[in-house]
Amino acid sequence: MSPAVHAQFRLRLPAWRSRLLLIGLLAWLAVLAGRALYLQGLHYDFLQRKGESRYSRAIEISATRGMIVDRNNQPLAISTPVESVAASPADIEITPEQTLKLAQLLGMDSGDVKRRLADSKREFVYLNRQLPPEQAEKVVGLGIPGVFLQREYRRYYPAGEVTAHIIGFTGVDDNGQEALELAFDDVLAGKPGGRRVIKDRLGQIIEDVESIQQPQNGATLTLAIDTKLQYLTHRELKKAVAEHRARAGGIVVLDVVTGEVLALANLPSYNPNNRGQFDPKRTRNRVVTDLFEPGSTLKPFTAAAALEAGAVTPESVIQTAPGQLTIGKRTIHDAHPQGALTVAQVIQKSSNIGAAKIALTLPPETMWSLFHRVGFGTPPRSEFPGEVSGKLRAHASWRPIEQATMSYGHGISVSLLQLARAYSIFATDGELKPVTLIKREAPVGGTAVISPGTAQAVRRMLEMAVQPGGTAPRAQIAGYRVAGKTGTARKIEGKGYALNRYISSFVGFAPVSSPRLIVAVMIDEPGAGQYYGGAVAAPVFSRVAAEALRLLAVPPDAPVNNVVLPPPHLPEIKEEV
Repeated sequence: MSPAVHAQFRLRLPAWRSRLLLIGLLAWLAVLAGRALYLQGLHYDFLQRKGESRYSRAIEISATRGMIVDRNNQPLAISTPVESVAASPADIEITPEQTLKLAQLLGMDSGDVKRRLADSKREFVYLNRQLPPEQAEKVVGLGIPGVFLQREYRRYYPAGEVTAHIIGFTGVDDNGQEALELAFDDVLAGKPGGRRVIKDRLGQIIEDVESIQQPQNGATLTLAIDTKLQYLTHRELKKAVAEHRARAGGIVVLDVVTGEVLALANLPSYNPNNRGQFDPKRTRNRVVTDLFEPGSTLKPFTAAAALEAGAVTPESVIQTAPGQLTIGKRTIHDAHPQGALTVAQVIQKSSNIGAAKIALTLPPETMWSLFHRVGFGTPPRSEFPGEVSGKLRAHASWRPIEQATMSYGHGISVSLLQLARAYSIFATDGELKPVTLIKREAPVGGTAVISPGTAQAVRRMLEMAVQPGGTAPRAQIAGYRVAGKTGTARKIEGKGYALNRYISSFVGFAPVSSPRLIVAVMIDEPGAGQYYGGAVAAPVFSRVAAEALRLLAVPPDAPVNNVVLPPPHLPEIKEEV
């Protein structure tokens, strides 16, 4: 092509077009550079979050729940690690065949598994909790992306039903549900931590990035319970309930010096390690949460009120003949007419008429005041959830017949723990100790309720009650002096009292010379023929207290041949209210 032709072409292609193209390219490069600068420098956090959402997870680290131990550091509740199967629906990749296999391994319906995995916006969902290790391994072996194991803790109770009513149990999330597990949940639970990890497409952790917060494990809770004493207490109660074909039973052992609960048992019981449905009737701690009319076990408090007021002395004579006393339209009876009795003999032989006549020598306020000061009508403040205050009506509403029947334990309701604690005023020199289920490092002071002289006088009466001529000779213990009182109360039925349903009870302490233990026993509706407190509940006291005193190395205060039972041919001294 000639130079003339080239010249023509140069004239037809203006120079500004090439410059415009160059400027456009440079502008586009500048936009790309600006965008890159914005995304990688100014908007870095957004991209980082988007990237991390594909592989980075913040997972919770469970805190280990604190142990519960007895006073000798024997474990009563411990947490063991278990595996739970979880999934990330956002990452799940699963075939229908895998869904069916997964459901079979987990013991679930395949439709339920599908529903849990359906919400792809969720990053975490449990499929099944607290599986055995071999079952969890089979789930992992399926290799399903987005399905993984989550470490948790499961509560284990070494003593099972023996301590169930004291310890309680936890739920699937390891939160306290009953008894002390519930009452001290904040102390035991601790605080969970967290960490950031990188997971692969199978949901498995391949790198630990950082710790967000360290978990704080729960504290250890040390109880006043002595495991050896708890086992023997439960054993003897179980034997008595079976022997007398009773509906239920309860027993509590208190340390006179410290006010600590050394043992507490109820029947029927349950196994807290079995996480099936719990029967509320079996999980109820009857010793603390159930009320009953104490019957004749209340008579010593009536005598104490009268002694404190100066209305009687232990030698004052009360005429109980002819075995019945009419007040208004009501008549009070004695199971066995006795004639003239001293105040001490009224307690020894458990005369309803004698107790009623003693009560009626007092203003209602005087009697009510003592009942109130020993804790009737107020919670015992043991820190156990659901403890009851009982029923003690205001003295202004008492009629003479009500004051009379209240003297022998009708018209008032208490818990067994309240009753055992109240007896501490006779085991000490009139001092009421605060009661606790938690171990104390040193004895605590109490509240003076009655004078030492009154306490010692009633103590002598209670010792007479367990000797021949009293209602509870079967409560005696070889080598130890014992004091206590029986109760045989008819159960409330409708607006009156049942004819053949009873609560048999006994509360006592030993050794009398220097009391160390208070043991209260209650047998609900014995059905094997015997129902008097001296025949049903007193022998349980004797067996438990005898072994407990030897277990605690309490020195004997009587000869080993001190037990004297009445001759078989003599009629048993009975009581019934």
